[in-house]
Amino acid sequence: MPCPRSVVRFALWGAALALPLPAAAQEAVHSTFPVSVQQGSLVIGQVPPGSTVVYAARALLVSSDGTVAFGVGRDAAGTLELAVTRPDGGGENIRIAVTPRDWPIEHIRGVPPQTVNPPPALAQRIEREQAQVVAARQRNDERTDFAQHFVWPVKGRISGRFGNQRIYNDTPKSPHSGMDIAAPNGTPVKAPAAGLVTFAAPDLYLTGGTLLLDHGFGISSNFLHLSRIDVKVGERVEQGQLIGAVGATGRATGPHLHWGMNWYDVRIDPLLVLERGN
Repeated sequence: MPCPRSVVRFALWGAALALPLPAAAQEAVHSTFPVSVQQGSLVIGQVPPGSTVVYAARALLVSSDGTVAFGVGRDAAGTLELAVTRPDGGGENIRIAVTPRDWPIEHIRGVPPQTVNPPPALAQRIEREQAQVVAARQRNDERTDFAQHFVWPVKGRISGRFGNQRIYNDTPKSPHSGMDIAAPNGTPVKAPAAGLVTFAAPDLYLTGGTLLLDHGFGISSNFLHLSRIDVKVGERVEQGQLIGAVGATGRATGPHLHWGMNWYDVRIDPLLVLERGN
C-alpha cells in the first residue's frame, strides 16, 4: 500500500537531519586551542564568533572571526582553564596543560651599584617611572596585530634569555623579563609586528630609552636601553618600520636591545612568539 505523501515528506526531512554538517558548520561550534603550552607562551585560539571567553577571572576580547589570545606566566603550573559560552548558549570548558621549563641562573657583574641597590630618592623615581609603564600596558584595544608572524627587531646574539634568575653584582634580583639581543650601539631597531606606540621616554633610570608598542588584546612589546627613539606616543607603526636604535642606556653593561613582551602584567617570552611563525 503506498505511503501517504505526508509520511514521505517526514521521512525525507528526517533523513536530511541525519546528514553530517558541512565542515565549516562543524568547525563553527567548536573551539580550538593547543593541548599544552610552555611557561611564558602567547596562546592564540579560536572560538565561535560572538562567544564570550573567561580566563583567570578576566573576560577576553574576541575578534569578529573568533580569535582570542592570552599570556602564560613564567611561573604558571598545572592546568589552565577557560570557560567558553557560545552564541547559541552552549558552553565549553577548555583545559590546557602547562609544560614547565628550566630557569638557569645568570650572574651579571660590573653594573653600577646605585642601579642595583638605589638610595631612597632614586628608588622613588624608579617606582614612579615603572608605574607609568605598567599603566601603559593596560590598554585593551580590539586590534589583532599580535596575530602576525613576528620578526626579529634586530639581528644578533641572544645575550640574555627570558625567565632566567639574575644576580647583579652578587645581589639576587627578579627573573629576566625579556630577551637581550647583543648588537652594536646605534643598530636600527624595527617593529617586530604592527602596533600603536603607547609609551616613549628617552631616559628612565633603570631601562634608559624605553618604548612600548601595543599589539592589541592587551599584548605589548617593550624595547629598553635604546640610544634613540624614532616614533612618538599615539603613532601607529607597521611591521618592519624603524622605531629606534640599540643603546646601553639605563642599567646596562654594554649595547644591546632588551625586547620584552606582556599580556597586561603577565610576562611573555619573545623567543616563543618568534617560534610560532616557524
